[in-house]
Amino acid sequence: MERRTFLASGLSALAVIGAPQTGLAAAGSASRSASVPNATARYVLGLARSLARRPFAAPAERLPAALANLDYDQYRQVSFRGEKAVWNKEDLGFEVQFFPSAYLYTMPVSIFLVEDGRSRRLRSDASLFDFGPFAENVPPGTPVGFSGFRIHAPINRRDYYDEFLVFQGASYFRGLGKGHRYGLSARALALHTTGDEVEEFPIFRSFWIERPATSDAITVHALLDSPSVAGAFTFVIRPGRATVMDVSSVLFPRQDLQNVGIAPLTSMFLKSAHDPDGPLDFRPSVHDSDGLAVWNGQDERLWRPLLSPSTFQVSAFVDKGPRGFGLIQRERRFDDYQDLEAFYELRPSGWVTPVGDWGAGSVELVEIPTDTEYVDNIVAYWKPDSPLRAGRSYNFAYQLAWCADAPALGRMQVRDTRIGAGARPGTVRFVVDFAENRARERIADSAVILSDAPPVALVDPDLSASAGTLSGPFVQPNPHMPGTRVVFELDPGQEPVVELRLTLRDQGEPVSETWLYRWCA
Repeated sequence: MERRTFLASGLSALAVIGAPQTGLAAAGSASRSASVPNATARYVLGLARSLARRPFAAPAERLPAALANLDYDQYRQVSFRGEKAVWNKEDLGFEVQFFPSAYLYTMPVSIFLVEDGRSRRLRSDASLFDFGPFAENVPPGTPVGFSGFRIHAPINRRDYYDEFLVFQGASYFRGLGKGHRYGLSARALALHTTGDEVEEFPIFRSFWIERPATSDAITVHALLDSPSVAGAFTFVIRPGRATVMDVSSVLFPRQDLQNVGIAPLTSMFLKSAHDPDGPLDFRPSVHDSDGLAVWNGQDERLWRPLLSPSTFQVSAFVDKGPRGFGLIQRERRFDDYQDLEAFYELRPSGWVTPVGDWGAGSVELVEIPTDTEYVDNIVAYWKPDSPLRAGRSYNFAYQLAWCADAPALGRMQVRDTRIGAGARPGTVRFVVDFAENRARERIADSAVILSDAPPVALVDPDLSASAGTLSGPFVQPNPHMPGTRVVFELDPGQEPVVELRLTLRDQGEPVSETWLYRWCA
């Protein structure tokens, strides 16, 4: 299923009224060891637990025909009236605006505000939105539900509140750090993304948005539901150069879940220098993310360039106690894309840091064939080894950062991967550039490449292949980064798939990420 066009096929409001009229003093235990849930979080937790005891009931659609019949371009002409934003001109550091139920977003969600220790449900009507050329089809008083919301803050300028986070469509959300443009998305949960079962998209039925106590952070609670599972989520959101979300979740499976993805990220990869077999296009690269980064429980840092494969591909990076993973956008120069409209060089990366011990499992990467940039074809998530059993509860907490790159952690990072024809027929040449940490920081921050830095010391390449024959590797300093370039050739012979692995070492100790690549005939 196309995730970017799916988004809203299962949204609705849950008739949840009468949230507890109590103060928000912290009490009780937490699903996240570093925090204590307040009254609203406990209330949503109770709703999720109760919901899981009943069979799933698909939400009812309630949408006027005039809105249901809007197409994509028409929906984009509908806007929220900014002067009606929640906390408009109150100088709280945050404002909230809403999206109408229309187009694909056919079923509204319930949205509550929590202020002064009390919860009240927001009521929506046509007066909140500017329908532009379609206004005559949506007269005053027309019931118009909410399909989601966006949060604004002065993230780029002190005197202007920019949109930096959106919740809309199933359980999707996406964020921005300072200077970013929207790219990859996150979801609350992935179910049956691989395997024989039809993929299931849980939905957020209801949201509770707390009035911010300070200008630094805002808290959102959400009630998750689907045929297989119900759940309660709390997001503590701190915008900035990297926008950071502390996510606490409790899941209540209705049935045993064998194929579940925790902290899923969804992105698009069409082509790049390391996988140029995309459609004929004037742009050298087209992608929202170009690699999967993993920091595993063995303190190994992995970098796997993304591919747009000819067949459905799944890669599992087996681990125990993962320390982090994410879909990363490392190509940060305009020249990498030559696109004056898409601004791919400004797309954020998404980095997940687990809180607590997630046990045994794997970071699973899914790569789906595509011939267009308008379809999300990349998914990454944590897949536990043990199934989630019906009738029990499961806590998962993590931090999600919308940022420039994965943390360097003192090691050289892969800057570029390029492939081409080898010296002999049937061989493939690989050129892999590793950048020193300070070069990576400058590239990510300002797209400036250092050329006046002293050459880096050469290191030993540790290169292996699952099949075929390797020639090289050859190592040379790359003063234009600065960093180290490794060149080698692969003769795959008759092998249809070869897994490659490369690490730079100094006196036997790793000094770089481990570069991984799947070559397919």
